[in-house]
Amino acid sequence: MIEKFEHVTAETKANVYFDGKVISHTLWLADGEKRTLGIFMPGAYEFGTADAEIMDLTDGECEVQLPGSDEWKYMKAGEAFKVPANSKYGLRCYVPVQYICAYVKE
Repeated sequence: MIEKFEHVTAETKANVYFDGKVISHTLWLADGEKRTLGIFMPGAYEFGTADAEIMDLTDGECEVQLPGSDEWKYMKAGEAFKVPANSKYGLRCYVPVQYICAYVKE
């Protein structure tokens, strides 16, 4: 699990969704790759993706409904899931969940 980024550029304006219940900041790594670092507060959410995403959970636990599935999968800190480009996924959080999202060009 990633605990620290070095040599990054951080955008100071937050990305705020769902009336402030989901907040992230964009980081640009030295090699130009984009990441977001954020938190999901308790709630139920649906997100759409343009690029494929890899979500690393760094704190908390939640349930994830991946594209093409009717089932909810339990996930906790230290685990990750991948979402294909141009799709939607669901999250149900009962405690605050912190994450790092990597965007993958396919």
